[in-house]
Amino acid sequence: MLWLILALIASEVAMLLIGPRVLPVLRKLKFGQTIYELGPKSHRTKQGTPTMGGLMFAAVSCVVTLLIVSFDTWYGGWDFALALVLVSLLSMLIGFVDDFIKVVKKRNLGLIWWQKIIGQVLVSVGFSLYCYFSPHVGSSILVPFFNVEWDLGLFYVPLMALTMIFMINSANLQDGLDGLLSSVTVISSAAWGLMAVFAALAGGAFMSPELLGNYRHLAVFALALSGACMGFLRFNHYPALVFMGDTGSMFIGGALVGMAMLLRMPLYMVLICFTLIASSMSVIIQRIYFKVTHGKRIFKMSPIHHHFELSGMTEVQIVAMYAVVAGMLSLVALFSLNVLP
Repeated sequence: MLWLILALIASEVAMLLIGPRVLPVLRKLKFGQTIYELGPKSHRTKQGTPTMGGLMFAAVSCVVTLLIVSFDTWYGGWDFALALVLVSLLSMLIGFVDDFIKVVKKRNLGLIWWQKIIGQVLVSVGFSLYCYFSPHVGSSILVPFFNVEWDLGLFYVPLMALTMIFMINSANLQDGLDGLLSSVTVISSAAWGLMAVFAALAGGAFMSPELLGNYRHLAVFALALSGACMGFLRFNHYPALVFMGDTGSMFIGGALVGMAMLLRMPLYMVLICFTLIASSMSVIIQRIYFKVTHGKRIFKMSPIHHHFELSGMTEVQIVAMYAVVAGMLSLVALFSLNVLP
């Protein structure tokens, strides 16, 4: 438990220390955000705010994780830590290229949609295959509220790859208000860390030392990401001094879904990552409704956090509401956890 607390505190402190030094660099390089023309009019004042701040918490969470894991040699099991760092950074790379195009060419749309999908398919299929063939993961997933496993068999790889693509893009859609995705990630990532700890405690007598070590190191990564996002909020809360950009949102998306898959708990994302899923579902529902009704809208704007914004809620109120929902549903997920021996 000491390592987990250290990961949380070290990441937060590191972010608070490097933030004031990195922000002037981003401004000097003119890495300013180009605001989407069709977004809320109130967001136009954010034009030019430094972006790609996700590089900071991505670096901090990965470095802190690897440093702690390197000292925690008694437990062994580097597999999960390295897999999480790799899948998160590869997901981030797609967002980084997208942000770079936006910054250099001043084109808000960045990469073409099919270019993003190709990159995400490669990352998602690769990670799904890793999980499928891993002796510590396999094709079975845990079902919330019931102490049973669901073996997906050969369908595991395509289903999990699609899930990864969906969740990475959901995180990207969630990043639409100052501090929104950062706040939700602080809670959700900490929840995955606790899920790993509780799973290890419940099945400790039946788990190999290597698997216990992997769960322990997954929890270290989760708390490191939570702490890094907590520190990032110092600069990202309303009014934001820096945005995480697609660089940060896709890193977070890859990290959250990666933890869920390694724990064999992708179904628990319905609870822990509910707000991310709601963002994507609101966009899907809006587009379907728009086509079916020939131009009518069910929401004032999607993703749904913009609907709340246009309905009169402030950004701070929306962020607080999302954080409360994420916290409550994460508690439900923790209480629903049953781990097979």
